[in-house]
Amino acid sequence: MSRAPQLQTLQAVFSSSLTATLGTPRPLLYDHGAHPLEDLPAHVRAASSIRRQGHRLVILQDDVSALAVLDPATGSTQPILLPAGPNGARVFDDERGNKKFKLDLEACIVLPDGRLVALGSGSSPQREKIVTVAATIGAMAQQFSGSDLYASLRVHAAQRGARLNIEGAVLQGRWLRLLQRGHGKRGFEPWNAILDVSLDKFVGWLDGRNAVPPVRRVLEIHLGEVAGVPFGFTDAAVTDDGRVAFLACAEDTEDALIDGPVMGCRFGWLDADDRAVVMTDVVEGDGQPTRLKLEGIETRAGNGTAFDVVADMDRGDQPGQIAELVVRA
Repeated sequence: MSRAPQLQTLQAVFSSSLTATLGTPRPLLYDHGAHPLEDLPAHVRAASSIRRQGHRLVILQDDVSALAVLDPATGSTQPILLPAGPNGARVFDDERGNKKFKLDLEACIVLPDGRLVALGSGSSPQREKIVTVAATIGAMAQQFSGSDLYASLRVHAAQRGARLNIEGAVLQGRWLRLLQRGHGKRGFEPWNAILDVSLDKFVGWLDGRNAVPPVRRVLEIHLGEVAGVPFGFTDAAVTDDGRVAFLACAEDTEDALIDGPVMGCRFGWLDADDRAVVMTDVVEGDGQPTRLKLEGIETRAGNGTAFDVVADMDRGDQPGQIAELVVRA
């Protein structure tokens, strides 16, 4: 019988001394423009996570079966194609009537061996896919089912009366840490949590050497709300000093599968020992809180105060955006 995971609960505290200022965003556009034969528009439709793999930044798209690869030095942006869906589709939305087929890739890590691993949210059976891309330039994406992993995670969400919704992932020491995004109707507390599994066992499972790794630690974090709308995790990254930097958005919707207006976006720090969480509003250059839906964050190499962040516009005709986020204590 597997043992119950270690459970811990924290309350995030709003910090008046912490600032998080968003630079001028720029649109994410493919170098080649639209590619109708591959069912790709001219832009990155949705930017749901970002991770550095070597010298490049890889951006996930939750409603497109393609990754976007950005060269930070030149701004060049190229796609990595994933297997097409029914009728050769790679774009999935309500207008096409095929939204239920999207992979909903929302979380991304780079393993010690250089492989990039993208994970679906797990909020429906179709969204239990895992994608891997080797570090080699030109490597093809590999896609497979992660249903047994998600079944293991879903047990913990069900125990809290929550829908599983993995929105971020980081590597920290010997742990793979998966961020569950809480969603609650007005008046109900959402379940935001970090679920920890052994990194070694996860890699062993990924490579077919062992069974799915169990959740060993659960860290529940109360992120608060704005205008009655609860904040929920959207992504995270680990800095050189061992802290977890995260983003959380308050999205006004009654259903975790349906987009809604963003009422606020916050940046937060979880300290290296999981003992304290502080947050602050993300503001734009004029000092006003942003209403962008920031869904991805990655550290800048050698810089613990500047991050690359990406925003999902939740509109298929508008490109996702990338910007610098500067954090000061």
